[in-house]
Amino acid sequence: MTQKINDFKNSRLSIAPMMAWTDRHCRFFHRLISPHSLLYTEMVTTGALTYGDQDKHLSYNTQEHPIALQLGGNSPKDLAFSAKLGEDYGYDEINLNCGCPSDRVQSGAFGASLMNVPDLVAECVDSMQHAVKIPITIKCRIGIDESDDYNFLEQFVSTIVQTGASHFIIHARKAWLKGLSPKENREIPPLRYDIVQRLKKEHPHLTLILNGGIQTIEDIKQHLTLFDGVMLGREAYKNPWILSAIEKEIFNAPSPSREEIVHSMQDYINTSYAPSQSIVRHMMGLFKGEIGGKIWRQTLSDHGNSKNILLTALEKVKKT
Repeated sequence: MTQKINDFKNSRLSIAPMMAWTDRHCRFFHRLISPHSLLYTEMVTTGALTYGDQDKHLSYNTQEHPIALQLGGNSPKDLAFSAKLGEDYGYDEINLNCGCPSDRVQSGAFGASLMNVPDLVAECVDSMQHAVKIPITIKCRIGIDESDDYNFLEQFVSTIVQTGASHFIIHARKAWLKGLSPKENREIPPLRYDIVQRLKKEHPHLTLILNGGIQTIEDIKQHLTLFDGVMLGREAYKNPWILSAIEKEIFNAPSPSREEIVHSMQDYINTSYAPSQSIVRHMMGLFKGEIGGKIWRQTLSDHGNSKNILLTALEKVKKT
């Protein structure tokens, strides 16, 4: 089946799906800073959508567009069903997780475990593509365990490409399925950008987005000369104001000031049913590296559920 073409250019810069981090409140916050980046949901399993509260897992603020739904699972039928739900909810892209190494996904035989079964992944992707009209993309590692050379990655990708898929987000570290925690899997295996670069050179028709270890605007600019896009992970969360620099340097677009962001997020809190602490926890790094950054974090941490907490914290920052 011919893969649908992703007709928006936002995949040049995207923010990684991160479990328990990139929830709807985090995405709304990131969207305010960066109108042009592509946002991803945290991984949603097919089981959660088949047996759980679909609206709880799939609802989002329309201002989050463009937004991609990341799915976790290994059943072609269940993934097709979940992808169609995502399309019906208005998501711009469906992404299949083939890179998460957590114990939870290993016990369910999906995530990074799927890299051992490329034929099954191809069947899943093909089933999803037949179910929806929006793009289906794949996020994976360069390898797993002892299988971490170029040939392993190339065979995995080439098998899936036979379905018509052409868009891959590749974390340039392998994953150890046993012996390392998810955090250690983000830090201990060495980054191998060269492997992803070789894949792009030998398969120039593929859309390859690089993920892993990218922390500065200079990193982003360099990688964009070699790859079709860059995906930021923890750096966008810990230092969200990098997204403002990205708007200016990559998209040549203005970004609101920190003060404007604070006021917008306070309005968001005031109209949300969620406890304010569940929202402001994503904003701890807004003033990272700035005078007043410490008092900002302390105020949000100690008084996160107070009325008008963001405006209170902002006033304290101004007084430092």
